[in-house]
Amino acid sequence: MPHRLASSTISLMDASGTPRAQQAVEVRQISHDFLFGNILFDLIDFVLGCSDDEARDQAQLTAWRDLFNFGTLPFYWRTFEQTEGSPNTTGLLKAARNFRDLGIKLKGHPLTWHTMAPKWLVGRPTQETEKLLRARITRESTDFAGLIDTWDAINELVIMPVFTAEDNAITPLCREKGRISMARLAFDTAREANPAATLLINDFDLSTAYECLIEGLLDAGITIDAIGLQTHMHQGYRGEEETRRTLDRFARYGLPLHLTETSLVSGHLMPPEIVDLNDYQTDDWPSTPEGEARQADEISRHYRTLLAHPSVQAITYWGLSDRTAWLGAPSGLLRADGSAKPSYDALHRLVKDQWWLSPVRLLADDDGRITVTGFKGTYEIVIDGQTVPIHLENSRDDMTVTC
Repeated sequence: MPHRLASSTISLMDASGTPRAQQAVEVRQISHDFLFGNILFDLIDFVLGCSDDEARDQAQLTAWRDLFNFGTLPFYWRTFEQTEGSPNTTGLLKAARNFRDLGIKLKGHPLTWHTMAPKWLVGRPTQETEKLLRARITRESTDFAGLIDTWDAINELVIMPVFTAEDNAITPLCREKGRISMARLAFDTAREANPAATLLINDFDLSTAYECLIEGLLDAGITIDAIGLQTHMHQGYRGEEETRRTLDRFARYGLPLHLTETSLVSGHLMPPEIVDLNDYQTDDWPSTPEGEARQADEISRHYRTLLAHPSVQAITYWGLSDRTAWLGAPSGLLRADGSAKPSYDALHRLVKDQWWLSPVRLLADDDGRITVTGFKGTYEIVIDGQTVPIHLENSRDDMTVTC
């Protein structure tokens, strides 16, 4: 996948500007530019110092950081502001700072969504709902700016005005305003509050309805920074061919693609006749040896397919452990007891072995030059015990390092 690589010729100079001819150096990769993500929901209490099992959560955080660099934090309005006027800003700000200090790039999910809207909002006039929604988007975008600069600005807009599973105040507002105006509200309000933010539209409906919606938003002049594609595969792996077709369909808009919610199960598959995954109810959904082998194979194939597509900028796997997995599914990369499934090991081999430059020793030429080729990201050059960071982003021949 050459589009993931960068190559740079680096001139090594001493403090006086003299080339360090025939200098031996070591080059080590420190991080990826590609966003390998997972949710951080289960680890918030731990980084806030209120875990009910510190050993378990420390092990889970270690496993998380050893594989991922991009974490999603929950901003479901109903739970973030259970009582009107009392949002959990202080607690989530502290957690976000702690995750940031661990080197994790953060995303907020979501700013606008009909599901998980506050119960106290139900029954309000739509004008009041709109005013409160705008204030909520402004508040979160402003309070977390610099910590969280990537947001799902609006979630599942395709179904939003026709949603009937539960009463909420956002669906009537969307029905009244229409999808395009609703998206404009979400994107424009968030961008005004944080002009540096990367704002996504995100949806599970990957049909032509989503394509038509995106085309309508772009034609209306709404700036979308990236397109979010949900791929919960509780009913079975969709396969490389279907995945490539989907990526190609949405890549034609010329925007980065984020696989925002990806999951594969390591137990029995959900019946194909289930339309809404939330409708499937079972108290017995174990991870099995056969399912774990299947999950490991499928996650390797899926990530290879995604990384091979030049439009894909981020992949967020939806959950690390079965202990708190969505819908009670065995979709984690760790079992409920914290042990690693084959899928965790398989993904780790891809990210940290195949898609990672192993430490390499190089010898500068007579002009003090070395050439470094690797996956786009941050590296360090070690020279006589001194460490100098460099960033490989685009292939170029003009980088100079003073050491």
